[in-house]
Amino acid sequence: MKNGQYLEVVEVLNHPSSDKAPFGQAVRARSELGGGWMGWCVAVDDLAPAEARLGRGSVPGNRKFPDGQELTWRQIGINGLIADPQVPYLLRWDDGTEDLHPSKALEPVGKISSISIAGSSERVADWLGQPEQLPVGEVVVDWQAPNGTPGILSVTFETPKGSITL
Repeated sequence: MKNGQYLEVVEVLNHPSSDKAPFGQAVRARSELGGGWMGWCVAVDDLAPAEARLGRGSVPGNRKFPDGQELTWRQIGINGLIADPQVPYLLRWDDGTEDLHPSKALEPVGKISSISIAGSSERVADWLGQPEQLPVGEVVVDWQAPNGTPGILSVTFETPKGSITL
């Protein structure tokens, strides 16, 4: 998608390592609830403020491609996402991996225009360190009062054939 955005459809592997990794735990928990939106992520240039605020270090992540190339990043906040699905996890892409970014897998033709989240903009701003504006670019965030579990309710995509809301 445009603007460095991408949508990732995931399912947990039936493998012991997925039970140990927080991301695997988050995917398994959402799957056991019947699926749906697991969460969202915000890319930042510097994870140090989040590491200081959360009192722990970020962890490495990677994706190996069949041709041997490897996309790498650091991330923090998956445990927060598990506990409170309205908050995003944070990641910082490693230098030199720009060409492998998921948004560049195909020619981008669509973009995320809005996200509806059951939750509190104040809670998410606090989680992100009280930025003046949430770092979501041109994406409109529609906050709804939670009626049950907080988290993503829907995402609207702009495509060449019109708007699609999932």
